[in-house]
Amino acid sequence: MRLLGFALVSLFLALMVYATGGLPDRGNPEAPGHENVWHYYLEKSMEETATPNVVTAVLADYRSFDTFGETIVIFTAGLACIVILMKRLK
Repeated sequence: MRLLGFALVSLFLALMVYATGGLPDRGNPEAPGHENVWHYYLEKSMEETATPNVVTAVLADYRSFDTFGETIVIFTAGLACIVILMKRLK
């Protein structure tokens, strides 16, 4: 059983290393994430969201479902820590 777990983790690690080969270089201004979206956010965020802070507009309005999902993950991790610590006290 332990060998199976090691094999699965090794396979997953190899897949992740292989997948990173297709990513753009770090800090590359030509990367897809740096090309067109930020112009739109800077130009339209005040008009579409009525939020003067662009970062807040992106996190709370444009990417609200993503931010909500991240909040749920952090809340669940915190709750799991509390449950584990409560079991240790008993």
